Amino acid sequence: MPAAEAAHTEQSPQQPAKGPLVLKSASEALRPEPGTPPPPKKRKRSRHARSQIVVFANFMMSLLVFIVIGLGALLYFGKVQFTGAGPLQQETTFFVRRGSGIPEISEQLERANLITDARIFRYGARAYGLEKSMKAGEYAIPAQASMRDILNIFVEGKSIMHSVTIPEGLTVQQVFDRIANNDLLSGDLPSELPPEGSLIADTLSFTRGTPREEVVARLKNAQAKLVDEIWAKRRDGLPVKDKNEFVTLASIVEKETGIASERPHVASVFVNRLKQGMRLQSDPTIIYGIFGGRGKPSDRPIYKSDIEKDTPYNTYIIKGLPPTPIANPGRDALEAVANPLDTKDIYFVADGTGGHVFSATLKEHNENVRKWRETERQRKDKPAETGAGPSPAP
Repeated sequence: MPAAEAAHTEQSPQQPAKGPLVLKSASEALRPEPGTPPPPKKRKRSRHARSQIVVFANFMMSLLVFIVIGLGALLYFGKVQFTGAGPLQQETTFFVRRGSGIPEISEQLERANLITDARIFRYGARAYGLEKSMKAGEYAIPAQASMRDILNIFVEGKSIMHSVTIPEGLTVQQVFDRIANNDLLSGDLPSELPPEGSLIADTLSFTRGTPREEVVARLKNAQAKLVDEIWAKRRDGLPVKDKNEFVTLASIVEKETGIASERPHVASVFVNRLKQGMRLQSDPTIIYGIFGGRGKPSDRPIYKSDIEKDTPYNTYIIKGLPPTPIANPGRDALEAVANPLDTKDIYFVADGTGGHVFSATLKEHNENVRKWRETERQRKDKPAETGAGPSPAP
């Protein structure tokens, strides 16, 4: 029996061994039995997963650092290029056309080898907020000027100034011809000529590319202002009823003599003739009546037949003043008519030296004419074409 029970015990190892029942306290009952596994713990990320996040974060931080360094280097390079000496070897000029934008200007500068990179010039102008502050004009660019220097020159707008001179005594047509032939101006002239005598005789400053219409407008406005100014200070009792007649008489005085000091005396002769109802008998009016604003060819004299031609401007035939001025009078001629000398002279003739001699009687005038003709014969020159002054009254 004991042997059999031992064999049975070996064949049933899973049956608990029987023994006496042992009572346990509550605390002992809650205590885990030896060999009982601990409760499951919360699952943690693997080291491999944690390493991927760290690598990505490090990559992004490195990339950001490289970007910041790259941008800083790019900005530094751009600033050095923008403020450093330029490639220009000697002073030159550059023309900024009206209406040009920063892209066009920068490309032209690069093509002209004034700057090394058009993009840097554009970005620099925008960075300083000056891309819309550049002014049209022609500018002197010094050698090795930086992009910053060139930008400042354009912004300051100190353009190179040119000039056109309009001499006293030119007709409107002759002034137009002079303006048309000036290659520094741009655009077309007005389609219609302004009234004769309406353009000022002066030297006008302008920038390259100024429209021709603008130049004409400036000449016209300046002459109107000048005429108004002198007309307001005229002497009382002048034999002219309006500003048109005032300018007309001044244009005749202008054409009769090129000596400014003589003009008040010449003006007195014509004023005296008008007051006495005498014909002006001025050769320049004959020329304008025949040739108009184009003027007489320099090698063409005045013939006796010209004096007899019936035109509205032939003051040997008409009484009083012609209908319009015959040229653009200057300030001296206008002031001479507004305040002529107080004389009784009604004749004048060339004295052979570029000036004139004046007389109040026909006898004196004929003697002066004889002297002038003798001087001309001695010189073996042709008779003077203009400036002989009024002939004896018929």
